[in-house]
Amino acid sequence: MIDTVRKRFGLLGRNISYSFSKGYFTDKFINENFEGCTYENFDIAEIDSFPEIIKNNLDLKGLNVTIPYKEIVLPFLDKLSKKAVSIGAVNTIKITKKGKLKGYNTDYYGFKKSLEPLLKDHHKKALILGTGGASKGVAFALEELKIPYTFVSREIKGNAIDYPGINSTTFDNYQIIINSTPVGTSPNVDLFPLIPYEYFTEKHIAFDLIYNPAETQFLKKAKENGAQIKNGLDMLIYQAEKAWKIWNK
Repeated sequence: MIDTVRKRFGLLGRNISYSFSKGYFTDKFINENFEGCTYENFDIAEIDSFPEIIKNNLDLKGLNVTIPYKEIVLPFLDKLSKKAVSIGAVNTIKITKKGKLKGYNTDYYGFKKSLEPLLKDHHKKALILGTGGASKGVAFALEELKIPYTFVSREIKGNAIDYPGINSTTFDNYQIIINSTPVGTSPNVDLFPLIPYEYFTEKHIAFDLIYNPAETQFLKKAKENGAQIKNGLDMLIYQAEKAWKIWNK
């Protein structure tokens, strides 16, 4: 009898019982007959617990990383891919045979692949709501698509504008509005970013990185005014498959 090689993967984050990744990869392993592969959540209150996870789980081959650790995990890694360096955030970690940790960003790839089919000639500029780790992958994808963008933050800093600064002129100038914040995620489904939704039109794209619920208040309010909407589910699937390739190359 041949022993099945055990390969463990997981998700690093905080309060991640809702997570897409565990269900997705567990189903993938069953449906595609990846015997010996398992996926689990590593839900930690602080990033300082991360080295213990690596130390106590020597058969781990790879991790996904989610909120709030996409940026603050960087000092714990041995190496970063060139794109992860440029982006400044990781959502995928490969653990080598020698136990070294290399960080990658597949968020940007998932977002780019998900947004691209929606783009038309009049979609010239993008507004990114939020400045956290997820927003960095979005910005990198927009750069690759040659779409200028501006961040929206709770306070004016750097090149970012604040939420009260968004008006009808903003919507005239920016035809792609992207929510990269967790505002509106289940269970807090009644919340939404505080922007003037009445200025959305049929010429706008409203893209929400959130996938649960499938239609957030942000998306509902934008759709009511004619905008084309897209949630984060396809983005997650694309980035997950990219992570799988990285872990197995």
